[in-house]
Amino acid sequence: MNPIEIPIKLFIFKGVLGENRTELVEEQSLVLALQSDTEKEKAFGVLVSQYKERLYWQIRKIVLDHDDTDDVLQNTFIKVFRNIQSFKADSKLYTWMYRIATNEAITFINKKAMRANISSHEMKEVILSKLETDVYFEGDKIQLQLQKAIALLPTKQQLIFNMKYFDDHTFEQLSDILETSVGGLKSSYHIAVRKITTYLKNNETF
Repeated sequence: MNPIEIPIKLFIFKGVLGENRTELVEEQSLVLALQSDTEKEKAFGVLVSQYKERLYWQIRKIVLDHDDTDDVLQNTFIKVFRNIQSFKADSKLYTWMYRIATNEAITFINKKAMRANISSHEMKEVILSKLETDVYFEGDKIQLQLQKAIALLPTKQQLIFNMKYFDDHTFEQLSDILETSVGGLKSSYHIAVRKITTYLKNNETF
């Protein structure tokens, strides 16, 4: 099924990270500096400036709330800093960090749900109910409906749909990040598209 059947592709938030851009540093050089005792702290500042925006949006699409996203982003970079020595060049640095950010976001939602004594799905509904009044969200009713449809998906399908549909990752890239076969990813993605399309058609309010 072609994702164009879903009526809106943009999940719009106001810019919250500023417009500053850091000149991209070649990844291999950055990794070497990060793993150096003398250069680590300076290199980590470069890493944060270079990757914070992309990681922010990856996390935001999972936890939805801006303040929660900031917390998860901070936890992600702490984990990256503590574990950079164990990073191996058999995968890209961003792929490795993307995986950490995704796992941190899922863990955050699950822990938040446990503290509230509700399921992670119910927690998503609570967060979605607040999205309309989120000062960082500029979406309309269509986009809210889309987020509700995505929230109904199993966690793995949510991740695959968000990363493929919004971020334009290839299935090969997703395979590296999620450590799942390309065939399995394609199947999950098309199932997610069908579910979302059905939900939007059955709950059309626009």
